[in-house]
Amino acid sequence: MVTRSDILVLGLTAGVVGSLVGGLMLYAGLALVLNGNHAGWIIALPAAPAGGGLGLLLARKLAKQV
Repeated sequence: MVTRSDILVLGLTAGVVGSLVGGLMLYAGLALVLNGNHAGWIIALPAAPAGGGLGLLLARKLAKQV
């Protein structure tokens, strides 16, 4: 049975991990773009979906416990 604390931990973990991964990808991509390497857009553009995808994976893991 999933408890309220499990859902709280899921939300906090997904938020922190998603922010870190998305933020680092965005930083690395934009740093490359500002230095003249336009291939950095390949890293910068999927930053938000990559961070959200980690939250989705964590939620599926929790859903398997039900």
